[in-house]
Amino acid sequence: MTSLRVAAAQISTGPDPVANLATATEAVRRAADAGAALVALPEATLAAFGTDLRAVAEPLDGPFATALRKLAADLSIVIIAGLFEPSDDGRVHNTLLATGPGVEASYRKIHLYDAFGSRESDLVAPGKDLVTFELNDIQVGLATCYDLRFAAQFTALGRAGAELIVVPASWGAGPGKEEQWDLLTRARASDAQSWLLACDQSWTPPVGTDPLGIGRSALIDPLGHTRARLAAEADLLVGTVDTELAGAVRARVPIL
Repeated sequence: MTSLRVAAAQISTGPDPVANLATATEAVRRAADAGAALVALPEATLAAFGTDLRAVAEPLDGPFATALRKLAADLSIVIIAGLFEPSDDGRVHNTLLATGPGVEASYRKIHLYDAFGSRESDLVAPGKDLVTFELNDIQVGLATCYDLRFAAQFTALGRAGAELIVVPASWGAGPGKEEQWDLLTRARASDAQSWLLACDQSWTPPVGTDPLGIGRSALIDPLGHTRARLAAEADLLVGTVDTELAGAVRARVPIL
């Protein structure tokens, strides 16, 4: 059996990357103290939606990513966090950075949130590549927020060998959105026959159509069962992923 201690640091970020880095650092330290080998921070950890994303965007060797990289090295933990990096067309990429001992990967959000009155694609250029990386002999896949509505991406990650999929999010509040989040996180774990660690921003009052957060970060097993779920406020979820279960589920129900 291969197991991995994981954490979801459910925080709320604002427009100031310096303040957001301080909030993220405190949460990552708490996860490391709890014994986690991997900690997920939300989408838009660098700066919340509603910020001038072009103004705050940084390359992956910029100060925010560099500080996360150093923190991960100092604490011997893998950090996954949502950043914005400049794109070639004048927009930005909504990017996940995964960094830590033996790990350096990035994923650019493929499915952009052009829904419920929002137009993420006005400011964000889509990515096109699925991303997985290996940590302690476990294949970890990456996806972001609105990607949860696209089952094929998660089936593809399962076929690529992902035994854990980490999904940082800034899930917009609204009628039925909590139920949709709960449903989709469970369904996508089942589609991939993989553990799924979803880390949302903590609940923040909506501002216009900008997606902010509802909380409800969760750890879901490969059968779609919720193993742990947070409430709305800022908090830390810690749990253990057992990849033997993923292998057993795939053997019994060979849908991939």
